[in-house]
Amino acid sequence: MLKKKIAFIGPGVMAEAMIAGLLRKKLANSENITAAGPREERGIELTKKYGIKSNTDNSSAASRADVVVLSVKPQRLTEVMKGLKGIRSDALVLSIIAGANIKKISAGLKHKSVVRSMPNTPGQIGEGITVWTSSKEVTEEQQEMARAILGALGDEVFVEDESYLDMATALSGSGPAYVFLFTEALIDAGVHMGFPRRIAEQLVLQTIKGSVSFYHQAGRHPATLRNQVTSPGGTSAEALYYLEKAGFRTAISRAIWAAYQRSLELGKEKPGHIDTNDEER
Repeated sequence: MLKKKIAFIGPGVMAEAMIAGLLRKKLANSENITAAGPREERGIELTKKYGIKSNTDNSSAASRADVVVLSVKPQRLTEVMKGLKGIRSDALVLSIIAGANIKKISAGLKHKSVVRSMPNTPGQIGEGITVWTSSKEVTEEQQEMARAILGALGDEVFVEDESYLDMATALSGSGPAYVFLFTEALIDAGVHMGFPRRIAEQLVLQTIKGSVSFYHQAGRHPATLRNQVTSPGGTSAEALYYLEKAGFRTAISRAIWAAYQRSLELGKEKPGHIDTNDEER
């Protein structure tokens, strides 16, 4: 990995998290990493921060790379793929783009060796979880490279069935948003009762952190742990009754299903054909 050249096409938040993780874990040399994107000031910022190279020409950056990481917004993928030329035939393309399936990426780039992955935002601090899969043309060595790069974000899970990626997008990829919304609602409830916001935040954040740690150590089903703190006729029982009455579980399930359907929709959008006019533009 230390000798491999890696180009990030789209130097956003997740790309920076991967760059930071690779350097922190000494899996890559800074001089072998290039961040490519249209905003020159963003490239300069990353160069100053990590000592990597930057480029405003995506094709130039990709043509020199052993691994090309696609890290642009889903809505920009088609346009970006039209402008990507010269990817080496032996290079690995690794995508972290929500909803973009292997078939779409392979057709858009005319490239066979593709890894599709779905990380999440806790990867920015090395505490993420990434689900990934690969096309049949990806070699064993390339799979190990992908595993190392994605491992820089935290845990990684390889799956054979690509359909799991859309499910992971809805569950773990978008998952932090659900957790943050729940956290915000708890804090606001505390403030509504009369707590100063700083105390409400402290109580809620440590409760969530402690509950997750307790769950890991206890090794029991969440329902069992929930029952342990739900005394008959008590405060927890009263609160849970209202949550169930309000359709709490159903709302979560439907929200995740909606995210899953959206991920499928993104994958169905056609990449568009690259013709002479497209190249000239």
